[in-house]
Amino acid sequence: MLTTIRDLRASAVSELADAGVPDPEVDAELLIGHVLGLGRGAVQAKIAMDAEVGEEEAAAFQALVVRRATREPLQHITGRAPFRSLELAVGPGVFVPRPETEQVAQFAIDALLASAEPEPVAVDLGTGSGAIAIALATEVAHARVFAIELSPDAHAWAARNAAASGATNLELVLGDLADAFPELDGRAAVVISNPPYVPTDAIPRDPEVRLFDPAAALYGGDDGLDVVRTVSRTALRLLHPGGTVVIEHGELQGEAIRGLLTEDRWRAVATHPDLLGRPRATTALR
Repeated sequence: MLTTIRDLRASAVSELADAGVPDPEVDAELLIGHVLGLGRGAVQAKIAMDAEVGEEEAAAFQALVVRRATREPLQHITGRAPFRSLELAVGPGVFVPRPETEQVAQFAIDALLASAEPEPVAVDLGTGSGAIAIALATEVAHARVFAIELSPDAHAWAARNAAASGATNLELVLGDLADAFPELDGRAAVVISNPPYVPTDAIPRDPEVRLFDPAAALYGGDDGLDVVRTVSRTALRLLHPGGTVVIEHGELQGEAIRGLLTEDRWRAVATHPDLLGRPRATTALR
């Protein structure tokens, strides 16, 4: 028995909307595309043509809709997450990279490109899926990029993504960012981190975050800044004079982080908005 993609989409949009999924139309089309091996544009074209699918494909799609309706992240269902020009493998045990981090990574990329060194060194502290580190390595091919991750589960995802990227200028290690890369002390041009910054008692509203992102990638102590403090100390050790630190944070944390970095004697401390105007990243110079 054949079913039109249009009808499948309409039913899924209704089910996902009832479950509180933020963008049910987008997710429905992406899930259809995942089942059919098509991009979203191709799915929309087939909808316009009243294309049909078989019973097996329809059943596979409906099973994925049920999973998404439980608020399981779309990226866990498809196993993929876009990030800048990359498509990363993700799943349980690793933080799903967010669109706003793409802009944060740009600060580090710009600093690397502005460096006069023939092989500027960048360090990503707490790399998670490897998103930032791989973006730096692939977009600034003359840089040397080093990344560290404490979680064995997340490190495994990062290693998989690093291998798939083909980047030969990237080194990934498993370890604590406080002790990261002592051999690079005073040599790095850029240090970047998207650390856990949610205060312990500030439970995220979105079920996708609350139920599926690893707690170690979310929570940063009572004020959310425990790991940020470590990032500041480690970056001071790693960077050469004039080097740049880039830290992603929550929209209410800019002032506190500027104060923290100023107290640590960083220079030119500045907080930058994301594309929605929310304070999202703070940068400073060694």
